[in-house]
Amino acid sequence: MVNFIGMKYMYVLLAAVLLQLPAITTSAQQTKTDFKVVDDFINSVGPLDTLNTGTISFILTKNFPDSKDKVRAIFNWITKHITLDIKAARNSDNEKISTDLVLKTRKANAAGYAALFQDMCSVVKIRCLTVDGYAKYNTEQIGEKPDELNHTWAVVQLGQSPDTWFYVDPTWGSGYLNDKLTVFTKAYNDNYFFANRVLFNLQHFPDNGAWQLGPGPKSSGAFFSLPMVWGAAYDYGLGKFSPAEGLLKAKPGKGVSFTLKINTAKPIDIVALEIGEGKKKKTKTVDYRISGGNLVFTHKFEDEDEYPVTVLINNQPVLGYLAEISE
Repeated sequence: MVNFIGMKYMYVLLAAVLLQLPAITTSAQQTKTDFKVVDDFINSVGPLDTLNTGTISFILTKNFPDSKDKVRAIFNWITKHITLDIKAARNSDNEKISTDLVLKTRKANAAGYAALFQDMCSVVKIRCLTVDGYAKYNTEQIGEKPDELNHTWAVVQLGQSPDTWFYVDPTWGSGYLNDKLTVFTKAYNDNYFFANRVLFNLQHFPDNGAWQLGPGPKSSGAFFSLPMVWGAAYDYGLGKFSPAEGLLKAKPGKGVSFTLKINTAKPIDIVALEIGEGKKKKTKTVDYRISGGNLVFTHKFEDEDEYPVTVLINNQPVLGYLAEISE
């Protein structure tokens, strides 16, 4: 459940402000400050075993007067030294757990990650709230809303205007699960630090709409109907895409057109589709063109069945669909 600011009218006020700013700037979200000094320091301090939340927070931030640097230090340390509780993730267990237990075991569910992040920010006088909501973890969840909220992240306030609220997801910043939710790979990802709002909203849907910062799906149903948006979407600056629905219906042998708006200086060497799963999984390269910032290609699906389809750019997953191929 979302930690409330205080009185309910403040939520209404914030929601009203956000609704009046549909084209709210995301430049602050997308511009990465050079955090090398902060990151190098955090890498040097190590795990800080046996210390409590307050002491760790002080050690991590004492050298950095700027609030953004403090938040970065906390995010970096948590994502490096806390790992996901796979059993909890597999069982969709996102119950609140104490930060003392997180520090003792060095494991957490998403709620635990976010709570620890919030507590550390609070110690250094930075306003941070946790947000409960939904996320999709594989293509099987397309069109299937879970019975309970299944993810938690944070919002950080560094000023008084709406564009000074920032998204932070320390769980996804620390690594990623495979699509069967059986293996967690530890991999630091700072795309989830002050994340791009548009892409974040395609991956996260808050239980309280006041915490959807910027444009995004209008309902949980609309959210779950979207394709999977994978982490590499940030690296390629993914914008609008089609098909826009996650359930991809087509006839065998009939071409399906894909268009992805991209914004990246990275060279694109190969585009492919990963089709099927398990032993039936196949990867097929596609002929593509880039026109007006759009990556465009067409593919004909031959096998009649229902199976996942993932768009790969340079072998990195960007979008995921659930294909239904039938006459």
